[in-house]
Amino acid sequence: MQFVNLKIIWRNLFKQRTFTLINLLGLALGLICSLLIYLWVADEYSYDRFHENLDRLYAVTSKEVMEGQVFGSYDTPGLLGEELPKSMPEVEMACNIAWTQYMTVAVGERTMIRKGNYAGSDFFRMFTYPMLAGTPADALASPESMAISEKLAKTFFGSAEAAMGQVIKVDNRWDMQVSGVFRDVPHNSSEKFDFLFSWERFKKDNAWIKDWHNSGPYTFALLKKGTDAQALNAKMTSFIKAYDQDYADNDHLELGLQPYAARYLHSGFKDGYPSGGRIEYVRLFSVVALFILLIACINFMNLSTAYSLKRSREIGVKKVMGADRSQLIRQFIFEAVLFSIAASLLALVAIQLLLPFFNQLVSKQMQLPVSEPWFWIGLAGVSLVTGLFAGSYPAFMLSAFKPISVLKGHERQGGSGTMVRKGLVVLQFVLCVIFMVSSIIISKQVQYIYTKNVGYDKSNLIYLRLRGELLQDFQTFKMEALKIPGIENVSRVTQRPFDIENTTGSVEWEGKTPNTKPRFSEVAVGDDFIETMKAEMLMGRGFSEEFQDSAGFLINEKALEQIGYTDPIGKPLTFWGIQGTIVGVIKDFNFNSLHQPIEPLVLRKVRKHQGGYAMIRVNPQSMDQVLPALESLHQKINPAFPFAHQFADEEYMYMYQNELLTRKLSGYFTFLGIFISCLGLFGLVLFMIEQRTKEIGIRKVLGASVGRLVAMVSLDFIKLVWIALILAMPIAYILMDRWLADFAFRIHIPWWAFVVAALLTTSLAFATIGYQSIKAAMSNPVKSIRNE
Repeated sequence: MQFVNLKIIWRNLFKQRTFTLINLLGLALGLICSLLIYLWVADEYSYDRFHENLDRLYAVTSKEVMEGQVFGSYDTPGLLGEELPKSMPEVEMACNIAWTQYMTVAVGERTMIRKGNYAGSDFFRMFTYPMLAGTPADALASPESMAISEKLAKTFFGSAEAAMGQVIKVDNRWDMQVSGVFRDVPHNSSEKFDFLFSWERFKKDNAWIKDWHNSGPYTFALLKKGTDAQALNAKMTSFIKAYDQDYADNDHLELGLQPYAARYLHSGFKDGYPSGGRIEYVRLFSVVALFILLIACINFMNLSTAYSLKRSREIGVKKVMGADRSQLIRQFIFEAVLFSIAASLLALVAIQLLLPFFNQLVSKQMQLPVSEPWFWIGLAGVSLVTGLFAGSYPAFMLSAFKPISVLKGHERQGGSGTMVRKGLVVLQFVLCVIFMVSSIIISKQVQYIYTKNVGYDKSNLIYLRLRGELLQDFQTFKMEALKIPGIENVSRVTQRPFDIENTTGSVEWEGKTPNTKPRFSEVAVGDDFIETMKAEMLMGRGFSEEFQDSAGFLINEKALEQIGYTDPIGKPLTFWGIQGTIVGVIKDFNFNSLHQPIEPLVLRKVRKHQGGYAMIRVNPQSMDQVLPALESLHQKINPAFPFAHQFADEEYMYMYQNELLTRKLSGYFTFLGIFISCLGLFGLVLFMIEQRTKEIGIRKVLGASVGRLVAMVSLDFIKLVWIALILAMPIAYILMDRWLADFAFRIHIPWWAFVVAALLTTSLAFATIGYQSIKAAMSNPVKSIRNE
């Protein structure tokens, strides 16, 4: 029986080649899009899942309340990792981790820049980064020891075993001994590093870490088996009170626990607790994939039901021969599943070809996991669900045909069938219009981010990491750099001006309310910082070599509002216990992501050997000549370190990689959605014209013009598109308004985005319909009537 069904299916598909091609292409495109996103989502969910103790690993979070404001982050005191196992019997091990930074590593004459970090001594016992040489317990035991990756070991010493005990010079300052070699960090690890130093080393070089009131490093805990994490979480909220008495009466710091497995996707904070993050984009793209597949399934359903009249006699004969409705339903669903499987196989071939491009687009290294059973199970599930969903309505509708009416040629689809088909077309275009409006608004917001005046000129601004002789003798580098034609200004800064993260409550001024510690962001800058940044002063002056500014401070407008001085220049300000005066007020500039509002900021004078970045302002006409000259100067002054520069505008946009990815993908998805919808519309128009060939011929004989016939054929479909526009516009507005609400600085939703979407959708729909309508209207009426 199934063999006979397969033969019938094959004959029907071959007989209706246009229908088959449109249906197969539409379904395959939907599956290609959905499977690509499925791979991306699966890769996102795979992060950090390789750790053996994952069910007991937790990240410590902090909720800080200051002056009625609530801040949430992963920043914790640097002594917490050592103290937790001592004070909390539920904690088996804990460790601090600092922040990843690029450093130079050298063996002999060979020097390279790699990612390094600092971690507590139990790091390799808590996390699964397998040791190839050395032991997890000893790898980070000494301030003079370091653990390196397998790749770094092979690069410098040939093998992991040969690397043990060898010395690597780091940043041309420290001679560190290799005490362990770990397997290369997998791509799906949220922590990325090529080598690690011990936490003892970090404490040795950073005296501030010994103060419980100072936060910054991350803390992770491995709980003992059987520990109630929720009970421990409640217990930890008041943990810090016993160690830090510096908070004012109504201010406090609460600690909490977040499963380490959730940290990568849920790294945002709201009201002091983890909320949002990359998971928002995972959900967004999952919904988009579902909608694209839904559009493709609607195509299949519409075309299958529309072309059902061509199979009515087949159904009638089968019913007369004894087939009941359930058998026919199974047959049509079987056809749909086979169709879905064929589309899935076609999609697999296309994905294999498209995957390199998609990897480049999303900055990943994904591969089709053809050797993994879960992939084939998932693919089979998608194919089955798609086939069942797409084939269900056609199966139930076709199986309901009455055999006597069908065999007499009287069977026609009733009004309900036509209404359902029209409803599905409307749903398709509702989704397409939402995609289109969203794509336009996302593109405008990203453009706004890139072009917004952030308060300084980020173009033609170069950063160089200060290390080695560049740090020890920055003044010489500055003087020599200013001699290079095309370099306009040189200064320095401890943090890049678009990513200032350090905050403090240790700011005092005259008239300040007692027992309050409002939060201020802070950064140390060099002379000529304002001129190099091309920022704007509102009052006073910037730091300059003409003045002794070791006890001078710059503040921004928000800080002035917080302090409350009416005439701030020369007024006293105490920062970290250092008494000084305000020498200038700088106009507010965005020193963090545009997702965040501008906060009060204090700029202090940088110390001579304080690390950070050199900032070089270049004439835009001279960039090509400046870079080689700057590299030569760097090589002359700082030969132990490779020349590695960054452009401020590129680094600025890197903060918005999620938004950039969303803009790119939304554009592609919009195109795919519209193409699939128009493909289905094209098939429906073909069928409708074929059904109304005789009517068109008679109307033409009776004197109907080509224009009137085109309007008659097109208007029914264009009405459906207009209904879709009316339904989609408010939905798109609400969705985009919610997305933009995450930005402190955002565009107003432009009215013209909806006009463009309406005109473009109508034009594309009419173009899809128009060709076939004109062709039918201009056909020979005598021939069409005779053929009919």
